[in-house]
Amino acid sequence: MFTSNAFAAVSGSLPAGFMQWYVGLMILAVIVGTLLDVAHKGSATYFFANWRKTKDKGAPVDVASIAVKTVVVDVLASGEFCNQRRRVAHLLTMYGFILYLVTTLLMVYAYPTAATPTPALVAQLWWLGGLMALAGGYWFWFFIRVDVAAEGGTPLRVMRADLFILSLLASVTLGLVWAWLQASGSAASGAVFGLYLLATTVLFGGVYWSKFAHMFFKPAAAFEKRVAEANGTNMNLPTQSRDDPAQRERHSMELLKDAPMDMGLGIKREAPRHY
Repeated sequence: MFTSNAFAAVSGSLPAGFMQWYVGLMILAVIVGTLLDVAHKGSATYFFANWRKTKDKGAPVDVASIAVKTVVVDVLASGEFCNQRRRVAHLLTMYGFILYLVTTLLMVYAYPTAATPTPALVAQLWWLGGLMALAGGYWFWFFIRVDVAAEGGTPLRVMRADLFILSLLASVTLGLVWAWLQASGSAASGAVFGLYLLATTVLFGGVYWSKFAHMFFKPAAAFEKRVAEANGTNMNLPTQSRDDPAQRERHSMELLKDAPMDMGLGIKREAPRHY
C-alpha cells in the first residue's frame, strides 16, 4: 500500500489523460484565483506603491541579504508565529502539504500508468507528506485555534475563513483513505475517489474565497516590512518610545504618558483559559 501509486492504478478506469488534465485545471484555478484575489484586495498595488514611495527616502540597505533573511525566517521557519505550538503545527502542515503536492505531480505526470513503475520512495513520501499535513492541520483545528484554545469555543464552529484549512484536510484525508481502500481492493474506493476529487476542486477552485492566496503575497509583505525597518522609513509610523514628548502626548490616558515602555508581561503572564 505504501509503495504503490494509487493514481496509476486508477488510470485504467478513467479516460486517457484524465488525471493530467484535472491537475492542470487545478493549477490554472490557483493562478486565476490568486490573481483575482490580489486584484480585488489591491495588495500588489499597495505594496508596489509603498515600495516606490519609501525606497529612496531611507538609508541604503542590502536588499539581497534582507531577501535571504525573509525567505529563511519568515517563509521557511514561519518566524512570525510567537506561539511555538502554532508554529510547529503550521510547519507540519506546510511542509507536509508541499511534499504531498510535489509527489502527487510526480505520480500523475511522470508515472501515470502501470507501464511506468513508480519508485517506492515517491509513494512513501506521498504518504508521509499527507500524514504530516493531517497531523499539523487537525492539531491546529481541534487544539490551537484561538476560539477553541482560549475562548472555549467548539471546534465544530465553521465560517468562511475556515474554507482553506477544512478543504485541505478533507482533500488530503479522502486522498489517503481512497489510496488505502484501493490497495485493499474495496468496492467503496470509487465513491471515495469521487469525494476526493470534489474536496480537491473546492480547495484549489476556492482560492479566491479562502486564505490560500495569502501564501503568495505574505512573503512580499514580510520583505517590504524588513526593508522599511532596515532603511529607517518603517512605514512612516512613529517609533515606540516615551522619550519624545510628541509620542507621550499621543496617549489619551494620563497614566500612560509617563509609563515605561516595558510594563511587564500583562495579559501574556498566563494562557487565557478562563472561560
